[in-house]
Order: sequence, then C-alpha cells, then structure tokens
Amino acid sequence: MNTLPIQGIIDKAFLHLEIIDFMKVGDRVRVKTSLKVFHHPEHKGKAFDIEGLEGEIVRIHTEWNGRAISPNYPYEVRFTPKFVTHLGDHELQTLA
Repeated sequence: MNTLPIQGIIDKAFLHLEIIDFMKVGDRVRVKTSLKVFHHPEHKGKAFDIEGLEGEIVRIHTEWNGRAISPNYPYEVRFTPKFVTHLGDHELQTLA
C-alpha cells in the first residue's frame, strides 16, 4: 500500500487551503494552463485557448439554494463584458 507520512498529508491540505483562501472576489487573475473553450463570443463554436488571458473574479460559488456545495470550478471569472467562464484554482494564478 502506498502511504504518505502524516506530515505530508497535512502539508498538502494546508497548501490547498491557502490557495483557495488566497483568491477572493475582485482579484485579478490569469489563466495559467492551456485551456480550450468553445463559448468565447469572438470564436463561437470553435476551440479557443484562453491560456494567458487576464480577468477578474466576480463570484465564488460556495452554495446553491441555501446549501453548501463544493464545485470543481468555483471561480466565476469575467475576461470581457461578454465573456465569463467558471475555472478552478488549479487553472488560475493571482496577479499583483
């Protein structure tokens, strides 16, 4: 069986929590991974890579109908007035 020492598990948990807590509504972010979307308004229906695009977090989805949720892509990021998409913390980096 593959096991990590308890300290390794704790370190990974804290690292993940720091990333989530670090980003908040209003933060400027950049897409850090190659990510193709098909709903970009200027490239409708065609694959468009948004790696390197910068935008602003406009909402963090944490509840639905009054119940707590844990979505895979909780960050709603607005890149232009017509282009908004949901991303995960593993796809974003904050800007200074």
